[in-house]
Amino acid sequence: MRRLLPALAVTLAVGVASCSSPQTKFLSIATGGTGGVYYPYGGAIARLISEKIPNVQATAEVTGASVDNLKLLQLGKVDLALTLADTLAEAVNGRGPFQATGAVGSARTLAVLYTNYTHIVARQGLGIASVSDLKGRTVSVGAPGSGTELIADRVLAAAGVDPRKDITRHSLGVAESVGAIKDGKVDAFFWSGGLPTASVQDLAATPGVSLSLLPSDGLLPFLQRDFGRDLYSLAVIPSGSYRGVGKDIGTVGVQNLLVASSQLDDALVQDILRVIFENKSALVAAHPEARHLERPSTFEGVPAPYHPGALRYYQQPASR
Repeated sequence: MRRLLPALAVTLAVGVASCSSPQTKFLSIATGGTGGVYYPYGGAIARLISEKIPNVQATAEVTGASVDNLKLLQLGKVDLALTLADTLAEAVNGRGPFQATGAVGSARTLAVLYTNYTHIVARQGLGIASVSDLKGRTVSVGAPGSGTELIADRVLAAAGVDPRKDITRHSLGVAESVGAIKDGKVDAFFWSGGLPTASVQDLAATPGVSLSLLPSDGLLPFLQRDFGRDLYSLAVIPSGSYRGVGKDIGTVGVQNLLVASSQLDDALVQDILRVIFENKSALVAAHPEARHLERPSTFEGVPAPYHPGALRYYQQPASR
């Protein structure tokens, strides 16, 4: 019996140690397609969380983007998500693509990341100079479940083009839309993304392909009238942003937000924001749009309320 006591003591000690050691928490971040900005940006956030917060591992998930991301958040399949503000407004009110599934009441804002520019890309030589010229054309309106699809439908309608009846409609992500333009399968496509978007850069640099960016700033008053001034703003794609674009293009801007489940621990949210803001340069290295990340000057004007952990972080003095 005495011979068993040391072994028993070792077993108990190991058991106590294993019970007291912290368990790793796994987080999923819903981003977007690989050809856009969400995926590299979200991937950089995931790396920072995994490297800088002890016992937390984060993974960036490829998705259809904003609509899909919020539905995944609603189902509890992801913990954080990147989304367009106008899509989030539909989600928290249970409208549009969320009418069947119900309002996403668990969404909470963590940070305003950057502004999306509504790219409307058309092949040159087809006589397409404005959004209204897309009537009767073959157009990709963005991937199913994306914020691009939502704003494409709204911009088309504002221009007097029925997005369901007046175009031959394709629902392709930005990378697939670029391929379809190259192959002559679509005349134009919508993309809501940051500057520059890698897939559009690739298209602009393709020999034998000439593209035009269509302005949509003239439609902004109609969008603000119908959907609110907080959601849509004037954005300008500067001349030279893409090869062959020799003038500024006025378009519709939409804020991108990082959101989280209301169930996410307050202290963890504070840690996530701390590592994001303290390591902003790492985010910029992943994509230049991260240079626009700033602490909010107001907690108004976002469709979903700020997470309590986010409010606690922002109410602390900014670190120097």
